[in-house]
Amino acid sequence: MAVGFTLVFVDTPKEVHDPDISAIAALDEPTRRRLYDHVVRQPSPVSRDEAAAAFGLARKTAAFHLDRLADESLLDVVYERRSGRSGPGAGRPAKLYRRSTKQVAVNLPDRRYELAGKLLAQAVEESDATGDPVRQVLHRKAEELGAQLGEQNKTNVFDLLERYGFEPRHEDDSIVLANCPFHTLAQEHTQTVCGMNLHLLRGVLSGLDETGIEACLEPRPGQCCVRLQPAASRRR
Repeated sequence: MAVGFTLVFVDTPKEVHDPDISAIAALDEPTRRRLYDHVVRQPSPVSRDEAAAAFGLARKTAAFHLDRLADESLLDVVYERRSGRSGPGAGRPAKLYRRSTKQVAVNLPDRRYELAGKLLAQAVEESDATGDPVRQVLHRKAEELGAQLGEQNKTNVFDLLERYGFEPRHEDDSIVLANCPFHTLAQEHTQTVCGMNLHLLRGVLSGLDETGIEACLEPRPGQCCVRLQPAASRRR
């Protein structure tokens, strides 16, 4: 049964605080996981009494675990009157639980396949509408998105790259990227994805008004294909 999240573990030295990791960790408790699975299987929201009865739990115990799942955004809380009546004397609405609309995903190392998919879909659609070459549109869309990320996250380039999973490392006067957020796609479609990534990072630098650094393609084993180095004007 699909439960709306994926969890992939690969050793990494990077330490991050991620609410999605906390959400996944909450499911490690056996009773809580059973309650989660029960709620998502039901066609309608589940009350505390119904959840408790399904597993022979005390109502207080079921409520504790259901509320923890709601706190972690794994379940949504809704209120409904089960009596079918309304107005005075109808009683208080019951607190009910249903699967959250939020998607929870944890990938270690960090992966951003949804971002890549969005860019590729936009490029195909615009190419179909305008007749422009798909790759040309993809590069433009990637650079536009990168600029938006830079403008919306006014910080230094190193911190922004860390936030988006590139695992930047200083190497002499350059910044190498130890992780590719599009790793699997880049392995199978290297030219397309690495070109997209190059223009994405060029856009990031533009959005941050970072003129002293430039992004260039420099593939190395075990690293992202893009490297950030001093701009040509500074290397002369």
